[in-house]
Amino acid sequence: MSTTDHPITPREKLDFGLDGDIPRYWFGGDAFKTRFFDALSTIFPEGERFFIACVRDFRDQARDPALQADIKAFIRQEAQHGLVHDRYNARLKAQGIDVDRLEGITRHLLFNVIRRYLPARQTLAETAAAEHLTAVMAHGFFDRKATLRGADPRMRALYAWHAMEEIEHKAVAFDVMQKVAKVGYLRRIWAMLVVTLSFNLHALLFTRAMLKTDGFSRLQRLRLWAGGLWWLYGPGGLYMGVAGHYLRYFRPGFHPWQGGQTRTYQTWLDTYNRTGDPILAGEAVHAAGR
Repeated sequence: MSTTDHPITPREKLDFGLDGDIPRYWFGGDAFKTRFFDALSTIFPEGERFFIACVRDFRDQARDPALQADIKAFIRQEAQHGLVHDRYNARLKAQGIDVDRLEGITRHLLFNVIRRYLPARQTLAETAAAEHLTAVMAHGFFDRKATLRGADPRMRALYAWHAMEEIEHKAVAFDVMQKVAKVGYLRRIWAMLVVTLSFNLHALLFTRAMLKTDGFSRLQRLRLWAGGLWWLYGPGGLYMGVAGHYLRYFRPGFHPWQGGQTRTYQTWLDTYNRTGDPILAGEAVHAAGR
């Protein structure tokens, strides 16, 4: 029996129409919003490989068969996420974005610095923290219809699929951290603070690099950043709407399943299981948002 509220189900060979005519600025023509999500896409492949490696460090020490099964499914889901984002990132290369350089920076930081110099318990704690952040974003992006209004349906579907699978396995790294690695509260919280700062800085620096590549003048970039940072961090912005969900991680007795599923998870699952079409499932999720 799975340790989650439902099975973790790896889904492979999904067609998001990434070979189609997705606009350069697919998020309602907004360059900052588009490039912010594009920056996330360039981080994900190496990030997913890092998460897999950090959980694998402790896989052989897990004695619970249910947790072992969840670890296996977690690895398959994360590997598939990396592959799909690799395919999307090929589109960014065609636009002139130096994806290889950006991914090289991420790979160097994660594997040549963090995994080389930090203990395995710390890198696992950072993985669990990052998994909580992605689950928080999954809750926030798809419970509110306004968040991704204006996004191209194919890209909205890609992020919806990624988000729903993040919800499915959001407790796996945390359970390995708590039950197997026996990480304490202070390390868990320190890891969350480090990941929160580094993830945001990483994404914003990559967004900056993309906007420069796009050829916007300094004044144009300043205007884009003013609106973009307000959209991200201002009252009612992307992150403020999920602040409560994020802060739950700091409770001493926290567990990821205390937050339950995102309200639209079952809508996505039912639609995908009925149709086999991730784009229709993504649109069903968007329509079900408040």
